[in-house]
Amino acid sequence: MTDLYDVQQLRFSYGAVPVLQDISLATGTGEFIGIIGPNGSGKTTLLKLLSAILMPVAGKIAFAGLDLRYWSRHDLAKKIAVVPQETFFLYPYTVLEIVLMGRAPFTSLLGFDRPEDIQIARRSLEQVGLFSMADRPIQALSGGERQMVIIARALTQQPEVLLLDEPTASLDIRHQQSIYDLLTELNKVHGLSVVLVSHDLNLAGQYCHRLMMLSEGQTVADGAPEEVLTKERIEAVYGCQVLIDRHPMTGRPRMTLVPHDAA
Repeated sequence: MTDLYDVQQLRFSYGAVPVLQDISLATGTGEFIGIIGPNGSGKTTLLKLLSAILMPVAGKIAFAGLDLRYWSRHDLAKKIAVVPQETFFLYPYTVLEIVLMGRAPFTSLLGFDRPEDIQIARRSLEQVGLFSMADRPIQALSGGERQMVIIARALTQQPEVLLLDEPTASLDIRHQQSIYDLLTELNKVHGLSVVLVSHDLNLAGQYCHRLMMLSEGQTVADGAPEEVLTKERIEAVYGCQVLIDRHPMTGRPRMTLVPHDAA
């Protein structure tokens, strides 16, 4: 497994407010990593730093051996694709038109779509199960289907790493499962490296190979789900009582909240 990210002593602040402090992270290609932690712990900020949307105030982020500051936006877009938590469309683009936007780093200055771009976009739609919806307006799709479209747009960049911020937020359990199953297939079959932010500890624990837990801008744990998702750590970081057992089929840690009146 070759190095993908090398993050050393990372610090970031919004003005005078510190958000991340002394974060270090080394990842290899082909990993499936979940970044977890309470609200305000710095998860989304870390993802933005990994995608070069933000730049650190101290420390270093190297991607594929090169400091992220020295990557051009154009070249980085061929390596890293980002799926934000929310995406808004002001115009009635078709599904295929939106997915083709992912080919922007590869198109000419005139911006014309080549036959190979259309072929790649259609292949991406097939991967997410929306090939038959290519000509539909995006507004005609459900929330889960729209999220799949955004993932398909990211896949048309043919990236080496996919960064996702709460990809299943506000989706029902069927669409949550569909998206995590898709990410697992992309990771296992196609070798795509996946780094995602998640508030759902159970989903992250069942699907991710590795979890990084943040609290108040610092790393409190980094390792396999069974090492990170312990009763003592979750109760200390989140401030609530939980039960931890093993999923009967996967053997991975499973968390259940303990209601106050049952404690």
